[in-house]
Amino acid sequence: MSRKSIPVVLSAAEAVRLEQWIRAGSTPQAVVLRARIILAAAVGQADQQISKELKVQRRTAALWRRRVREQGIGCVWEIALGRGRKASYDAKRVAEMVEATLQTKPVGATHWSTRALARAQGVSKNTIQRIWQDHQLKPHLTKSFKLSRDPKFLEKLTDVVGVYLTPPQNAVVLCVDEKARFRHWIAPSRGCRSNLAAVARSPTTTNGMAPPLCLPPCRCWKDASLASVIRATGTRSF
Repeated sequence: MSRKSIPVVLSAAEAVRLEQWIRAGSTPQAVVLRARIILAAAVGQADQQISKELKVQRRTAALWRRRVREQGIGCVWEIALGRGRKASYDAKRVAEMVEATLQTKPVGATHWSTRALARAQGVSKNTIQRIWQDHQLKPHLTKSFKLSRDPKFLEKLTDVVGVYLTPPQNAVVLCVDEKARFRHWIAPSRGCRSNLAAVARSPTTTNGMAPPLCLPPCRCWKDASLASVIRATGTRSF
């Protein structure tokens, strides 16, 4: 005599959520299998029928049927301690590979590639790629900058950075370089933030030329054009 399966009742929202988890490409296959077991149980299938269709043991179907009744559908994402694949490298080893990426350079190259660093560290290129993704490292992106010798550089820098962090209305930032031309940037939106950790930056020499002079931001009227503001500011003011 077969055992009677415990009925599972799902709301419409819970059934839709389980379907979304099954169709999502990023959902682990273990979670997909559990979701299918629950959906099959919700439509009235017995544990023995579920085990045949999904190729699982009958007690596995009964286990997740009982857990969902007690804890809800969120329990399908829970992984018991000791389960799953163990990490191949500990935190110390990962830190060494991150430090090698940031603090060293390969011979005859400007930056590390995944294959070059993998050969140097004795690991696979997929391991290096995964570590770079986890730490948002992009060695191939390098930006240079020049440090100003202006005695009030720190004060001016603070003013400029403050505009980007909390941009006021109608703010314009001007920067004058050694070629006597100007560039202007409209203050970005409040939600715009750059990832400083993802791009390596290094100072460059000025080769005898004066570095760009950072000027404090100015506020302009809505009806005033940028050209009128430039004409109103003489060369002595710059």
